[in-house]
Amino acid sequence: MNEKMSLTELQMVIRDSLYLALPDLYWIVAEISEIKENFAGHCYLELVEKLPGDQNIRARARGIIWSNRYRFLKSLFENMAGESLRAGIRVLIRVKIEYHEIYGLSLVINDIDPAYTIGEMAVRRQQILKRLGEEGVIEMNKELEFPIIPQRIAVVSSKNAAGYSDFMKHLTENAFGYVFRTSLFEAPMQGADTEAGVINALEMIASQAEHFDLVAIIRGGGSQTDLSWFDNYNIAYFVTQFPLPVITGIGHEKDMSVTDMVAFRALKTPTAVADFVVECMNSAENHLLEMSEEIIRLSRSTIDSAKLRIDSCRVKLIPVARMMLSELKGQLSGTIIELINIGKEYIVRAGLLPASQRSRLAAACKASVTTRNSVLLRHSQSLSKSLSAFMNLKFSKLESLEKSIRFLDPVNVLKRGYTITSMNGKIITIAGSLRKGDTIETMFSDGTIGSKVLKESGETQ
Repeated sequence: MNEKMSLTELQMVIRDSLYLALPDLYWIVAEISEIKENFAGHCYLELVEKLPGDQNIRARARGIIWSNRYRFLKSLFENMAGESLRAGIRVLIRVKIEYHEIYGLSLVINDIDPAYTIGEMAVRRQQILKRLGEEGVIEMNKELEFPIIPQRIAVVSSKNAAGYSDFMKHLTENAFGYVFRTSLFEAPMQGADTEAGVINALEMIASQAEHFDLVAIIRGGGSQTDLSWFDNYNIAYFVTQFPLPVITGIGHEKDMSVTDMVAFRALKTPTAVADFVVECMNSAENHLLEMSEEIIRLSRSTIDSAKLRIDSCRVKLIPVARMMLSELKGQLSGTIIELINIGKEYIVRAGLLPASQRSRLAAACKASVTTRNSVLLRHSQSLSKSLSAFMNLKFSKLESLEKSIRFLDPVNVLKRGYTITSMNGKIITIAGSLRKGDTIETMFSDGTIGSKVLKESGETQ
């Protein structure tokens, strides 16, 4: 064909050919890569097709929803899917092919099936959960030990989010007057930047994890669209690997995102997260008060028991001391009587001697008496010294016994670093009597602590 045609004429031929070849409306599946609404209310979309797991675009087309139809389809889709039309979602749409000599090929969207998108979202969520389950990480954050006193909180949120301000208000104005230290790590809570922003915030927290007790990911309420940004494998996986417990309060009453499902604890709203943390603090305070009262009770019981033992020892020692003194007095009295009798015997014998020997006897008696007096004096002095030494020795023994009693006083024994271990009120003296898992109490000089047996005597780790 050698006939010349203008560009307009060629475009009209193309248009007519398309209309003749494709006159009907067609249901197609595509992903929205861009979407814009102009001042007149018309909606302009860029539709693409990608292979599963591949970011390369296989096909691209321009889509239009005229304003009169767009208002209806937008409302229908949001009401049924709980999701706004946005970039990144796959849709099933009914289109009519149009061709314009200036704007080229366009797909005029006449209808949309929300059920398809709902199914796509559910399938994607299940795929993420299945992948996390196969990797064995879905319960990892839940298995972390929650801090007894959760006072240092790292918050991942937007500072302009209403949920963040509600969270801070509930936390700082709690009825118990607890003080919390919070640090905000800002991140977008919706939109295409959510994944990168949240992961970046979590990485910053992980680099200084020793300064925090837990992480709270919070945002205010919103549509199902907002929730879908947290149906993200990378965010969820990062949460499962996080070294601190993660609490979520993304703000959706009906559904839970994948991030909620892998977190240590998922709560519906930011205020619920604040209330949960305050309640944990209150439980910890009550537990400490109970432990304090129990320690006071046990300490008083131990002191009373020790006082009774000391009083009992004192009562037993007094009669023993008195008996020893009585025995010593009896021995001393016997010695004195014996000395008197000996003196009397010498005097009687001296009176019976013959007169011729009287003078000698008198002299001898006098000398003997003098000697005996000296002996008696020495004996008396020796006896006095012996008695004094004996008494001092006995008193020293008494003092030594008293010191031993004080030394063996349980209170003083504990102060020297010894401890008393008991279970159910019974003192443990043999390690072999304990079994793994038994709860024992160890008494120190300044209080008592509880502990659990991790291995039995003779058991190798």
